[in-house]
Amino acid sequence: MNVREELEKKLQRFEELEALMGQPEVQTDSNKMAAYAREHGSLAKIAHKVRHYKKLTEDIHALSEMAQSDDPEEREMAEEELVALRAEREGLWDELLELTIGGEDANRTRCVMEIRAGTGGEEAALFARDLYDMYKRYAESKGWKTEIMDMSASERGGFKEIVVAFEGEGVYRELQFESGGHRVQRVPETEAQGRVHTSAATVAVMAEPEDVEVELKKDDYRVDKFSASGPGGQHVNKTESAIRLTHYETGIVVQCQDEKSQLKNLAKALRVLKSRIYDYRRQQELQKRADQRRSLIGSGDRSQRIRTYNFPQNRLTDHRINLTLYKLDQIMAGDLQPVIDALLEYERDQLRGDTETVA
Repeated sequence: MNVREELEKKLQRFEELEALMGQPEVQTDSNKMAAYAREHGSLAKIAHKVRHYKKLTEDIHALSEMAQSDDPEEREMAEEELVALRAEREGLWDELLELTIGGEDANRTRCVMEIRAGTGGEEAALFARDLYDMYKRYAESKGWKTEIMDMSASERGGFKEIVVAFEGEGVYRELQFESGGHRVQRVPETEAQGRVHTSAATVAVMAEPEDVEVELKKDDYRVDKFSASGPGGQHVNKTESAIRLTHYETGIVVQCQDEKSQLKNLAKALRVLKSRIYDYRRQQELQKRADQRRSLIGSGDRSQRIRTYNFPQNRLTDHRINLTLYKLDQIMAGDLQPVIDALLEYERDQLRGDTETVA
């Protein structure tokens, strides 16, 4: 699917949602109505721009015919208007490309991020914690909401794994390119001789779908209840408040033990499960279209090493776009914007290269 087809699809979905929200059976179902309204609101900005773009295109075609008129005055007037309309449409096309970065999920206002310690033992777990802190601070600077869905702590206060939900304007569009392998080079706190060690963590960012997009029946998954535990298997909760869900069709397993309430853990686990199912189906669809151009930074392959954090040199390197910044301390403190902007600009350039404005 090219950019134009994608934009048309968004407009069609926007109009479909308008029709759905007018149906009596939806208006009496508060959950469906709320979900449709959220999705409708997230598409509104881009849908209105697509409508305006199509109207400009129609006007340009009409004026192009007038520019062929035998009447010199009419021809001159049409040619003058054409210059202005084409310039307006070109600017609008750039705006639409901007809103399209991230594909079908570009305008999602909610996403789930999973950070897992990789090779490197305890140092990898500490690095996973540092990545979480970095993303949390960045989210705070953007005014996004952050919610821990599940976490597994290590002995020294790192994270073997942490699952976080983010909510806010542009949240998926900006965080989507964080998926992949993150490598750190630094002297661990436990290193007595000052030697630099290399360890890693993986990040996966998934768009969080609306409830109506991924319907789950109780027969679709198995629920296991167990006692939550702390670092090293220490029991922090004697009751079976922790929840593990297993989705039969895909084999996806999700667990949540962050809350003391079993119901709250189940609700969080279901949100993560839906995100993983949605991402699984999205990846399958991408695989079917593998012959089409897909930006490297948009592949979301968590096995691919995307970035190196070199603490001794205060250097961050993003290997996908050959970006090197010597202000790692500021980035780890939450100033991730220069990296995000560079990734978005790269993807923007790729989109421009793949599309041409119709004259």
